[in-house]
Amino acid sequence: MYNIVTIERRYASGGNEIGKKLADALGYKLYDRNILIKAAKNLEIPYFQIENLDESTSGGILMNLAKTGLGGLSGNRELPLADKLFLEEERIIEEAAEKGNCVIVGRASGYILREHKNALRVFVYADKQKRIQRAIEREGIQQAEAENALKRNDKRRSGFYNSVTNWEWGAPEYYDLFLNAGNLGIDTCVRILAEALSEG
Repeated sequence: MYNIVTIERRYASGGNEIGKKLADALGYKLYDRNILIKAAKNLEIPYFQIENLDESTSGGILMNLAKTGLGGLSGNRELPLADKLFLEEERIIEEAAEKGNCVIVGRASGYILREHKNALRVFVYADKQKRIQRAIEREGIQQAEAENALKRNDKRRSGFYNSVTNWEWGAPEYYDLFLNAGNLGIDTCVRILAEALSEG
């Protein structure tokens, strides 16, 4: 039975909102950007130094490190900051999965928890125009800026994901469920996920 939901999402598709509403509806703990805040605290790094590193990486040796134990991380001062953050986020996600009853948004969480049979891996998307409109409404930005934000954030997220996993971001074989939030709507997506959890 599923008691963990991992959500990867295209920018401005509604994935974060779905995660929050699902966690609220089920009484589950939500892990989203708060993972970054906790990781920074654990590493004793001021938040202002890392807020722009969310779901980003320097690449390099990170993928190999992510597949190994985290022992020795604190002593490895040579790792780039983004890589240290991801390894700490990985530890936090594994810890959350052990407790169960959680919704985890982003951070390659589906990959990190790929061996967990009780984790439902979800990808949320929407068509370009609906995402642009959502970005305009949510962020209070102009259309041209919204279009640039879509390109920039999707590229950042996919680059991060592909650099820390052996998987391709958004490839259907790596997810249990794809949700077109633009067509279905946020609340319907939440209901679908809640039902999948109750039957899984």
